[in-house]
Amino acid sequence: MFPFLLAGRYLRSRLIPLIAVGAVALCVALVVIVVSVMTGFLDMLRNSGRSLLGDVIVSAPIGGIPYANEFMAELSTLPEVDASTPLVDTLGLLRMPYPQGSRKETVPVQVWGIDPTSFARVTDYADDLYWKPGTEEERGLMQEDDPRLPLDDSLLRQGETLLDGQGKPAIVLGMHVSIVNSRQGDGSYRNRYGWFLPGMEVVLTVVPIGESGRVGAQRDRVFTIANEIQTGIYEVDKNRVFVPIGVAQELLQMDAAPIVDASAEPDANGQFPVRGTSPARVSKILVRAKPGVTAAALRDLVEARLNAFTERISMDPGRQGRIPLNMNVLTWEQQLRDLIAPVEKEREMMRILFSIIYLVCAGLILSIFWAIVAEKTRDIGILRAVGASRWGILSTFLSYGLAIGVIGSLLGVALASVVVTRINDIHDAIGHDAPAWTWISAYAIAAAATWGVVCYARRAILLRTLLFGIVAMTAALLGIALLLHEGTLIWDPSVYYFVDIPSTVDWTTAVFTALGGVVFSVIGAAIPAAKAADTDPVEALRYG
Repeated sequence: MFPFLLAGRYLRSRLIPLIAVGAVALCVALVVIVVSVMTGFLDMLRNSGRSLLGDVIVSAPIGGIPYANEFMAELSTLPEVDASTPLVDTLGLLRMPYPQGSRKETVPVQVWGIDPTSFARVTDYADDLYWKPGTEEERGLMQEDDPRLPLDDSLLRQGETLLDGQGKPAIVLGMHVSIVNSRQGDGSYRNRYGWFLPGMEVVLTVVPIGESGRVGAQRDRVFTIANEIQTGIYEVDKNRVFVPIGVAQELLQMDAAPIVDASAEPDANGQFPVRGTSPARVSKILVRAKPGVTAAALRDLVEARLNAFTERISMDPGRQGRIPLNMNVLTWEQQLRDLIAPVEKEREMMRILFSIIYLVCAGLILSIFWAIVAEKTRDIGILRAVGASRWGILSTFLSYGLAIGVIGSLLGVALASVVVTRINDIHDAIGHDAPAWTWISAYAIAAAATWGVVCYARRAILLRTLLFGIVAMTAALLGIALLLHEGTLIWDPSVYYFVDIPSTVDWTTAVFTALGGVVFSVIGAAIPAAKAADTDPVEALRYG
């Protein structure tokens, strides 16, 4: 029992152990804060990816997927499927309405032809439409010059149906496809140069590619901008536009079309005989799982149903279209692996790099305990002389190190939890000028410490003079920094495209980091503890 009692006495009686506890706490807190923020980034990215693609993506090569509606009807019979939607995906050029004059700006875009009703069931499309009046609570948070304040829900309806005010096919642009939308510090948008795009016309140019891979003549279509969409992922908001799927199929020659027999004799009107109809095709089919069904499980079900559907179509001689053999059925994570995998690797790299902090903990504990063992040589000699075993001495200092590790790690996790959960409030405080009371307080502390320097210098007490001098200098420099601080925007939503900093603690990392702090604190204490256990009692009493 005496090792634990003695370790507790040492821990309460000196200042050095408290310094060790603080060092362990700061090391643990640093790792937990950094990894928690990176984990938050990854979670945001994953949530955004699923909200854009659903759970499972069925895709085909350039030729496309025929009979998509039939296949989706079969998918709807699966109890695990919540909804599915067809998608046409291609590249195009968009001629913008600006600037004034005939030389309009043209930008490359990724064109998605969608059925807005079913697409909104599979993804968060309807929620991501930006130009909408919002709820009363949302309107109360908007700035006075926010363009959404005078809006009614007409733009929202046009975006949800992809039809303009006259019922004609319309287009929805990603928020950053154009240069006229400027993102503000609070994450909202303002229109630059006097351009408000909804209601204006753009020209979309695409190039159809046939099932054989041949490139056709370019096709143009004029669309009215119904709305703009803000998903939170810059690459999407910068490049993607949405048009009705029927229009996209028509432009890309993926709609249903008669198959003529060019080898036969034409009729009196010069028309070749029609021998069938080529079915309409789509590029992808997105599928949403019902709650409780994992994307991986749904992928296996969809793939099995696709194989059965493909076999049935291929055996039907009346079918003019054929399902491609090289179809892909992927979960949304597999589809976005090129985007998600680098972020995961960066997080793991940060975990590995910050593991060096464990060595810092171990080295710090070793140094402190080595000094304590040297100071307590006489005490160790007395304990050995009255019968304490080497294991008892070893246990004393190992318990000492364990106590420092446990207390420091718990304090570090608590500190990290406070910082992470309040990180946006801390950032807001940094973004404003420092209150007057902060730098006044710093100067007051500097003045008091300077008085202490003078008093102890007169009494020739060098250590306290030095300590008070360090405090005075630090407080004075802090006061100057606070006085000159004019607000620093570290997390700029116009750059990072997430309005808030992730503020959820990664508790898995917190637990393992705390355990690591404890283990390496004990390891750091082990070498000085072994030295203490090897102390010869006679020599310790003679020279201690």
